[in-house]
Amino acid sequence: MSGRLHKSILNAEVNLVFYFLTLFLAFFSRKIFLDCLGADFIGLTGTLGNILGYLNLAELGITASIGYFLFKPLQSNNRQEIQDILSVLGYLYNWIGSIILAGGIIISMFFPLIFAHAKLGLGIIYFAFYSFLGSALIGYFINFRQILLTADQKKYLVAIYFQSANIIKIILQIYLAYTYKNLYLWVGIEFLFGIIGCITLNWKINQEYPWLHVSKKQGKFLIKKYPDVITKTKQVFIHKIKDFVLVKSDELFIFLFVSLKMVAFYGNYMIVISKLISLFSAVTGSVGASIGNLVAEGNKQNMMKVFWEFTTIQHTIAAILCFSLYNFTEPFIYHWLGSDYIMDHRILILLIIFIYITNSRNSVDSFNYAYGLYADVWSAWAELIINVSITIIGGLKWGIIGILLGKNVSLLAIVVLWKPYYLFTAGFKDSVSIYWKGVARNYAISIGTFTVATYLMQFIPISPYKTIGSWISYAIIGITTYLVINLTSTLLLAKGAKDSINRIKNSRKK
Repeated sequence: MSGRLHKSILNAEVNLVFYFLTLFLAFFSRKIFLDCLGADFIGLTGTLGNILGYLNLAELGITASIGYFLFKPLQSNNRQEIQDILSVLGYLYNWIGSIILAGGIIISMFFPLIFAHAKLGLGIIYFAFYSFLGSALIGYFINFRQILLTADQKKYLVAIYFQSANIIKIILQIYLAYTYKNLYLWVGIEFLFGIIGCITLNWKINQEYPWLHVSKKQGKFLIKKYPDVITKTKQVFIHKIKDFVLVKSDELFIFLFVSLKMVAFYGNYMIVISKLISLFSAVTGSVGASIGNLVAEGNKQNMMKVFWEFTTIQHTIAAILCFSLYNFTEPFIYHWLGSDYIMDHRILILLIIFIYITNSRNSVDSFNYAYGLYADVWSAWAELIINVSITIIGGLKWGIIGILLGKNVSLLAIVVLWKPYYLFTAGFKDSVSIYWKGVARNYAISIGTFTVATYLMQFIPISPYKTIGSWISYAIIGITTYLVINLTSTLLLAKGAKDSINRIKNSRKK
């Protein structure tokens, strides 16, 4: 496990470094691009990105299912099987890339109608769209082999090469936008670096795996050898579609049941929340392949030990997120945008419940993925139906509060209750009571420390609403107080906490 942990830590460290670099550049570059290229052009890039996002729905499921099938041959170093599976992926991605290209061409025919009132000319709109489409298609036609790096716990290499190219690209775009203010030049650089990133990453893959020879033509015949790939892909596709719809539906429902103005208000909260979640995801989002490798080994005792370590880490992170958001979001909104943009406090409470569930679920989801447990397609439909039904009824009656109730009830029914049952019965082959006896401690610690620390916050002799400096001081004192209480309670009571600390210490020594 030490090798897996070392790779997970390396992945996390690289992701964290690039997170802060790109976060700074994102805020700085957006200001430059808005001033030099105009809000209409930046709005155009966002709109075209959303269109490509919907076109990419055709891919949902294949990457996840192929990643699952790679774990076992990577663990046993079966090079021929790795080549065969990647050949199948290359063949499938060829088809998907062709579908996306055809869809893009058809949609672009309607651009004169879609962008009829746009202030930008159709020339730059078409040039930008096909440049973005070309960059996306590189991943399907050429760059599909990068999934091997992810499955082999070398995602840090993807981050290093892609993110380094991305940072250089943004810096060059900033310089050119400020100097020339040319829209075509900005888009051209975007496309050029897509090609450069592809060439560089493929060179690195050839270095890492000199024995790797992939044939898309062979993939057409090899797919018959792996019928489970298609079955698993169909199952994953349903789950991914459900996730896509649930994530993308919030603002649409708020627009339908409340107002366009409240879409903006809700979006402000989600920007703060998403940036904080991304920070923690950069640290914990690199263990999926390690867990897949662990499951492929088949050592149940080790699996259960790691499961409890990861579960406790995820619940601790979710609790820190929720405490921070509950106590510091509203005063931050006050300083950032003004008091008029602070929403009903009940909305924040419902958002925090949603965030806790979605972030603490990662351990169960990661092991379900490692086991390839996607056959419960009924649960995806059930979650979608519960969510939409309650959202429509609640949205009409209570607005955003009703919409968030729909999300939380569906998550409680499927994510909190069903998914652990499915993992323990179909994956671990054990009683789910083992799970609840252990995880009950995590819930108790999170709720207890949240309540105690939030109560103690009222004794801090600083008003977070006075100045941004007072907010920073208030936040530092508050989060320090919470961490002392929460981490102490976790180390004393949570299952797997001491094991995770010892594992990290031992890894650092090596």
